[in-house]
Amino acid sequence: MNQIRQLQQETHNSITNPTITTCVMLSGTTWMQEIVPLILSQGDPVVVDTVPSWDRVPWLHTNRARHLNLDQRPSPRVFITHFQYNMMSTGFLKVQPRVIYVMRNPRDVFTSYFHFSRMASFLVSPGTQTEFLNIFLDGKVIFGSWFDHVKGWLSATEQHIMYISYEEMILDLEASVTRMAQFLDTPLDSEMIRKITDRCVFKNMKKNKMSNYSLVPNTIMDQNVSEFLRKGIAGDWKDHLTVAEAEHFDAFYQKKMQDYEQV
Repeated sequence: MNQIRQLQQETHNSITNPTITTCVMLSGTTWMQEIVPLILSQGDPVVVDTVPSWDRVPWLHTNRARHLNLDQRPSPRVFITHFQYNMMSTGFLKVQPRVIYVMRNPRDVFTSYFHFSRMASFLVSPGTQTEFLNIFLDGKVIFGSWFDHVKGWLSATEQHIMYISYEEMILDLEASVTRMAQFLDTPLDSEMIRKITDRCVFKNMKKNKMSNYSLVPNTIMDQNVSEFLRKGIAGDWKDHLTVAEAEHFDAFYQKKMQDYEQV
C-alpha cells in the first residue's frame, strides 16, 4: 500500500488539469480508453488508430506510469485507474481532475472477471465459477471489493466527478457520449457525436488492434482461452450463473448495498 500511495502522490503532483476515468476492473475500462480520447480530439481517430489503449490513456496504478513522462504529455491529459476512492492520494484532491466514474452490474463484472482470470497469466487461476464467486464476493481480488469500491466513490463529495453506468452506455451510447462531452467542456456537433459513437460500438472496437489487445502475447493474455473483448453486453451473467449462485449473489448484494438503492 505504501508503494501504491507513493506512485499516486508522484503521479498526481506531476500533472495538471487531467481527466481521470475510474471503475472497478471489467467495468468498461477499454471502452473509456476509446471514448474519452475521441471526445477530446473531437472525433479525430488518429490517436485511437495508432496508439495502444494502455499508452493513450495510461493506468495510474501501474509502475509503467512512472516511465511515461506524465508531466510532458500534451494537454488534454487523460488517465485511468481502478483504485478505490480511499486509495487516492492527497495530490488527487489538490489537482482536482475531472473524474468519470463508471459503474457496472456486479453480476456482469463477476462474469467478465471470471473469464479474464482464466486467460490472464498474471492473475491467479480462478478455479471453478462457484469458487471464484466466493472469492469475488469476499473482495479477495485485485483492488478489493466491488461493494467497497462503488460505495467509496459514490460517497465522494467532490463536484468534479461524473457518474455513469455501463448499462446506460449500452442503452444509449450516443446520449452517453454527449453527456461526457458536456462534462469535459468539449463542444461536439451531431456529426462528431455520430462518428465517435460508431467508432466505439463494440463490434468496431473489436476490430481495432490498438484496443483489442491482440498486440499482447498469448503468454500474457491467452485469447485462445477467452477473448479480451468478449461480448460487450449487459446481462451476460444470466447465461452463466446458476440459480443457486444468482440467489446467493443477490442476498449478498442486498446486505451490502441496502443503503444504496440507486445502484
